[in-house]
Amino acid sequence: MSSSMEGGATGGAPLPPGLTQEEAEELRVELSKVEDEIQTLRQVLSAKERHAGDIKRRLGISPLNEIKQNLSKGWQDVQSSNAYVQTKEKLGQWNESITHSNIYLTASATVDDISRSDAYRKTQEAFSTAGQITSEALSSMGAAISQRIGTMSALHFGNTPRLGYNVHHSLSMPSMRSSPSFRSFEDKMGSIRK
Repeated sequence: MSSSMEGGATGGAPLPPGLTQEEAEELRVELSKVEDEIQTLRQVLSAKERHAGDIKRRLGISPLNEIKQNLSKGWQDVQSSNAYVQTKEKLGQWNESITHSNIYLTASATVDDISRSDAYRKTQEAFSTAGQITSEALSSMGAAISQRIGTMSALHFGNTPRLGYNVHHSLSMPSMRSSPSFRSFEDKMGSIRK
């Protein structure tokens, strides 16, 4: 018998109306048996699950494979359901209606016309060129800065507290601005503005 039921029986809990003391005792005994059977079934189920897991492991079936199979089966079930089939058919009908409508055909033709125009091609070429020039310029500037920082680190290796100040100072120095890399960067940036 479960401890909660024993406490209720000995605690003098009132019986439900229409139930005698003998009937209540019979029900308590039956409940105890059913709870024992449930516990036994749980133990058997647990043992069967362990056994199935061992078999799967020996067969090389991993939990991930099981999940994949379950998802695949679930998706197949969804695709074969009436709701999915009807929705797919309706969406197909709408798509057919839209793609054959005058508005869609006109908009599609307009986009094609725009992409074939000289103005579009020139704009596309200008953006492509600007992107390449900017990329090259930033790469040159990055290399110059890295080189300068490397030089400054080598010069001041033993004097690290001043390194931050010297690097900052070296970046703002006129010698940096007159370096070939920096001039190349300015030239490339200037050609974009023109």
